[in-house]
Amino acid sequence: MSSRSLLSEEQFKCSICLDVFTESVSITCGHNFCKACIAMYCQCDNMCQCPFCMEQFYGEPDFKKLDKQEFEFLAKPGEGSIEHKLTSKNQTKWMNPLVKLTDKKEKLMNPVDKMVSPGNTQVVQKMCKKHHRPLEMFCKRDQTCVCVMCIKTDHEAHYTIPLQEEYKETKVQLGIENGGVQHMIQERLEKVQEIQLSIEISKSDAEREISDSIQAFTALVHSIEKSQAELIEVIEEKQKAAEKRAEGFIKDLEQEITELKRRSTELEQLSHTEDHLHLLQSFPSLSTPPHTKDWSEISVHSDLSIGTARRAVCQIEDTLVDVLKKLCEAELRRTRQYAVDVTLDPDTAHPRLRLSDDGKRVKHGYVRKDLPDNPERFDPVVLVLGKQGLSSGRFYYEVQVEGKTEWDLGVARESINRKGEVTVSPEKGHWTIWLRNGSEYMALTDTPVLLSLKQKPQKVGVFVDYEDGQVSFYDVEATFHIYSYTGCTFTEKLYPYLSPCLNDEGTNSAPLIITPVQKS
Repeated sequence: MSSRSLLSEEQFKCSICLDVFTESVSITCGHNFCKACIAMYCQCDNMCQCPFCMEQFYGEPDFKKLDKQEFEFLAKPGEGSIEHKLTSKNQTKWMNPLVKLTDKKEKLMNPVDKMVSPGNTQVVQKMCKKHHRPLEMFCKRDQTCVCVMCIKTDHEAHYTIPLQEEYKETKVQLGIENGGVQHMIQERLEKVQEIQLSIEISKSDAEREISDSIQAFTALVHSIEKSQAELIEVIEEKQKAAEKRAEGFIKDLEQEITELKRRSTELEQLSHTEDHLHLLQSFPSLSTPPHTKDWSEISVHSDLSIGTARRAVCQIEDTLVDVLKKLCEAELRRTRQYAVDVTLDPDTAHPRLRLSDDGKRVKHGYVRKDLPDNPERFDPVVLVLGKQGLSSGRFYYEVQVEGKTEWDLGVARESINRKGEVTVSPEKGHWTIWLRNGSEYMALTDTPVLLSLKQKPQKVGVFVDYEDGQVSFYDVEATFHIYSYTGCTFTEKLYPYLSPCLNDEGTNSAPLIITPVQKS
C-alpha cells in the first residue's frame, strides 16, 4: 500500500476508538472525533478537554460536523503535502497528531488517557490503559472502572454493570455520606453553641461571684470599721471621765496642801515664841488635826473593763459568721444547679446491702445475698457506687443521713480496689467524709482531719468540679459548708460513693436516701 493511500486511510480514523469516523465532528479547537466517542469522553464533567491539545471548554461541546467537501479535500492527493493543504484551510490542528503515524498507537492515545477534573486536583482516568478503550463499565468485585475489552479478558467472570448504574448507586452513597458529614457538622456547630453558652454562663457566674464577694467584704469591712470606731469612742470617753476625776482629786489635794502649809507656818512661828502664855493658849487650837481626806485608798484608773477590745472583735466574729452563712447559701444555690439524678448500681453493691427498686435507698441487711462475684462488686467492705460517672464538668447530689450513727459519703474513681481491704484516701482514689460513733465527723484525707460541726447534718450535699479539682460537702438544711478537697487531679471517671455501714444491732438501721434536689 502506498504512503498516499495509508495517509488517506489513517486520517479518517477516530483517535479515541481507532475506527473510521462514525458521524464525524470537530470540536472548538479543530480536532475531529466520532460524535459518540467525544460525547462519552466528556459525559462525566461540565468541563472537558481536547484529548490532543488539552484545550478546555465548558458545557456541551460545540460540535462542528464535517461536510462531504471537507472529506474529499482531505482525501485528494497532490498540491503538496497533506499538512500544507490543511494549513491553507486553517485546519492544521486536525492533522497535528497524524504527522507522527510512525509512532506507536500508545503514544497517540496518551493524551486521551487522563484529565484533571475542574475544581479538583484529582486526576480522572478516562481511557483503559491496557486496551485504549473508554472506561464505560464498572467491576463490582474489584471496585474499578473497566472497558468492554476488560470484561472479555481480566474481568470475564466478575459482576460488571454499566458505569451509569454504578454512578447512580455511588451518588446515593455520596448523599448518605454527605448526610453523615452534615450531621457531624451540625453536632459540632451545636457543640460550639454549647461552649459559647457555657462561656456566657461562666461569665454570669463570675460576675455574680464578684458581686457576692464585694457585698460580703464590704459588709465585713463596714462591720470592722464600725466596731473600731465604737471601740475608740468608748475608750476616749472613759479616758476623759478618768481625767476629769483626776482633776477633781488634784484640786482637793492642792486645797488641803495649802491649808496644811498654813498650819505648818503657824506651828513653826509658835515654836519660836518666848511668850509662855501665848504658846500655851495657842497650841490647843493648832494641835487639832485639820479636816482632810484619807487618800490612801484613792486611785485613778480608766473605767475601761478588761476585754473591751476582745468583745469588740467577737462582735466582728458574729458579723463574719453571718457573712459566711450568706456566702454559703449563695454557694449552695449555685452548686445545686449542677444536680444529677443519681441511682445506685446494684452490680457494685456488697451482697449484704439492700437497694430499693428505684436505686435511691441503701441499707445494711443481715442476710448475705447469693450474687455473682463480678469484678465491680465490693466485698467484704459494704459499699456501693452510683451508676452515673463524671469525666468532665460538674455534678451535685444530696443524701439524707437522718437517723444514722455511721455512714460514708463522697466520690471515688473507677479503678479503686473493690476486693479485700480497702484503704480510703485521695491517694487511693477516694474523696470522702464519714460519721462514726454518732458524732465523730472526719474528712478522710491522706492525714485524716477531724471536723467540728455545730449541729448534726440531716442531709449532706456532695459537689464535684472535675476541671477545678474540687470535692465539697455541705450541710444542706443548715446551709453550712462542711469540708472541701481542693487542688485534686482527676484522670478517671468519678462515681458517687456511699456506705450505710453496718446495721449495728438496729442502732444504725436507717437507710441512706438519695433525695431530689430542689434547684432555686
